[in-house]
Amino acid sequence: MLNGPVAAPSLQRQAKRLPLASNLDTALKQAIAMGASDVHIRAGHPARIRLHGSIKVLEGFATPNPSDTASIAARILYQSRRLDKEATMQTVRLLQDEDCSFSVPGGRFRVNLCRQRSSLEVVLRVVPERIPDLDSLGLPEALKDIAMQERGMVLVTGVTGSGKSTTLAAMVHHINTHRKRKVVTIEDPIEYLHKDIQSAITQREVGSDTESFGKALRAAMRQDPDVIMVGEMRDTETIDTALKASETGHLVFSTLHTSDAEKTITRVVSMFDREEQAIARLRLADSLKAVISQRLLPCQESKGRVAAMEIMRVTLSVRSCIEDPAKGGMQDLIQRGAQYGMQTFDQHLMQLFRDGKIRLETAKMAATSPNDFERNLSFV
Repeated sequence: MLNGPVAAPSLQRQAKRLPLASNLDTALKQAIAMGASDVHIRAGHPARIRLHGSIKVLEGFATPNPSDTASIAARILYQSRRLDKEATMQTVRLLQDEDCSFSVPGGRFRVNLCRQRSSLEVVLRVVPERIPDLDSLGLPEALKDIAMQERGMVLVTGVTGSGKSTTLAAMVHHINTHRKRKVVTIEDPIEYLHKDIQSAITQREVGSDTESFGKALRAAMRQDPDVIMVGEMRDTETIDTALKASETGHLVFSTLHTSDAEKTITRVVSMFDREEQAIARLRLADSLKAVISQRLLPCQESKGRVAAMEIMRVTLSVRSCIEDPAKGGMQDLIQRGAQYGMQTFDQHLMQLFRDGKIRLETAKMAATSPNDFERNLSFV
């Protein structure tokens, strides 16, 4: 008798939960409507979303089992790879890691499939249908000038989930709306879908349209491009080919998982064999136009996030620091380079705080030097 009234509501709530595999579209649309950036589906756990930077349970859906996650993975691969059903199921059985794209009415996603504890996990990153422009994202004006460069290399860096793809898409969109150019993008997978406005844009996806970033980048050189966007520079071959493209008069955009400009330079050079690194450093100094490093921070009103950016432009002084790392002083040049559109993270954090976009506690936690940041508040 004592257990009856307690158990009945629990069973009733469970009955109202929708099976996730057969209601995937509903779950994804709900996540989009809530403003989620990611959806996490794991066997034995309720579906979760990342909302304004925090992980929360997506209510209303039953906890998926391994069969459910395999069914969801099969549907995603069936759409992405265009295989027949038998080949799709065979791929699911053997799958360990896979990156692809997926769409439902009203939404597109970048997907990672991986195996964990012998079952599949599905992580879907929401890709907004509308390509944001630089102004709507509230990004620094310097990015417009960087996007309009005629040639050279521009790197956007940051950790996974810091908004690099969105920044790149906005810069390509800026070119598309202001210049008559041929743009080739190489992505894994394609995220934002660009439509021709002023420019002609070709988008290629690694896996379905081309074998690899390196191969697609070499082919792009024969496709009469003015601008090439490489989703990620993962290996020496891709970096070397991207440098060659920028050296031959193309504007090349790409990303790296580095936290700031100095670490970006070090990472690119270290990808080459030791005997090639001195030449690689000279090539990079000659080709690089800017490094944009970013972090996403929670907004003041706790809804949405804002990008804090370090921007390094390659002036003669910066080029000299890249050529000879023993000189040092790059961070000081960035700090004093406001006339060129440069800024450090801490300078941008101060501006975001003064504009009321982030809280003081958020700015101090994200600052490169919290003590210096706090001392500088007295001059605000």
